[in-house]
Amino acid sequence: MNLFHFRTFIVLWLASTSAILAAAQPPNIVFVLADDLGYSDVGFNGQRFYETPNIDALARDGMILSDFYSGGPNCAPTRACINTGMYTPRHKLFTPGGQAKGDVKSMRFAVPTRGQDDPVYNTVDSMPNTIDGSHTSIAEVLGGAGYVSGRFGKWHLGEDLQGFTVSSANGKPGVVGKKFYGNIDVAEDLTDAAVEFIEQNKETPFFLYVAHWDVHGPLRARKDVVARYRKKLETYTDDGVWEWNPIYAAMLDAVDTSVGRIRAKIKRAGLEDSTLFIFTSDNGGASFATTNRPLRGAKGAFFEGGIRVPTCAAWPTVIKPGTRSDAALTSVDFMPTFAELTGASLPTNQPVDGRSFTRVLQGQAALQNRAIFWHYPLYLSGADYNKVLPVYGTDKMNWRAVPSSVIRKGDYKLIYYYEYDDYKLFNLRDDLSEKEDLARKMPQEAKQLHAELMAWVKDTNAPVPTKPNPKFAP
Repeated sequence: MNLFHFRTFIVLWLASTSAILAAAQPPNIVFVLADDLGYSDVGFNGQRFYETPNIDALARDGMILSDFYSGGPNCAPTRACINTGMYTPRHKLFTPGGQAKGDVKSMRFAVPTRGQDDPVYNTVDSMPNTIDGSHTSIAEVLGGAGYVSGRFGKWHLGEDLQGFTVSSANGKPGVVGKKFYGNIDVAEDLTDAAVEFIEQNKETPFFLYVAHWDVHGPLRARKDVVARYRKKLETYTDDGVWEWNPIYAAMLDAVDTSVGRIRAKIKRAGLEDSTLFIFTSDNGGASFATTNRPLRGAKGAFFEGGIRVPTCAAWPTVIKPGTRSDAALTSVDFMPTFAELTGASLPTNQPVDGRSFTRVLQGQAALQNRAIFWHYPLYLSGADYNKVLPVYGTDKMNWRAVPSSVIRKGDYKLIYYYEYDDYKLFNLRDDLSEKEDLARKMPQEAKQLHAELMAWVKDTNAPVPTKPNPKFAP
């Protein structure tokens, strides 16, 4: 090694070491979670009609996590994955309400189903609608390391506050259990509370969890913001395959404004260099409200449109601006990542399925070829372009989701359907839209992924429906 190369090596080594040392200093953590925000809804993923300047600035100032996934295809299971570090078969929260939704006559298997009191429809293991309070939450983990924690917004996991120092569903004191869907002021109220929380705790390490109710339906927003997007729509040109909704755009505008206000407060408080700021969504966009193209499917489906979510992170002293990672990451990874960054101890009373992606944030190759998983033992009816699966034994497209398990490993994703006793294999690097099923072209690879998936199903004791539905009449 000549002198030039040696000096270059030393500079690179020192830079890497500096990043690691910075990461070793416990940061404040700001975690902003949008509700039902689709992968393609943000500017950093190519959106042009909706405007997300503050979210895009966050992405430019840090790292885009292009292959980030929600723990489930809808809200409650993902939030449980975030807060427990466990996959759905372990915390057992698979869907809001804990029941299948749709025409029972189209379901091949008997599973807990809305509107069915017959005991035959209680054949799958416990389907809770809330998180078990005995689980150790992400706030309790960070609390053990001396962190103050504030949760503002949607919880959707039951009455147990799970260790958060301060909790509010709408940003107002004492309001915990209520719902605020379609409230045109709630994004601003949550942001006011978040800004106040930062001011009150700027001398102490804190974890701030802002879980917006927007952009979940019903679609309602402030009239002046809607009017601005209606005006934009008058001259907006597109390829004509989607009718953009100015109300949805205005709801997303409220979330984006919130991100900008929180970042501005962090900067004014002198905390920018010591704060990790993460933005993500709980699942893909809803098919009635937005388009997830080029991804297939939408909220509720296990195609990419239902589970790949817009995610970015910034931390000036650690994350290099303008970077991008295609590491496959998922909601259960937040707990071990935050624990590593803060020096907190992971729970010993429960498995932690996630992996820390600290080194990913530092720009280092990590988590290569790891497998991530999903499981769903129920049925979910479809609508609009999200009718992506047929009724068993027919060509009639009816479902968003049927009983199934999913694995993503490397570039490949395999979806196994208990409903059809069959699987589909996709190469996501070459085929992001999941147009070509490779299961027959690559049988050996498909079998290997299926075997790994079934081993995970067994290891996690995932509930699998097996009893025929006596009302099934396709």
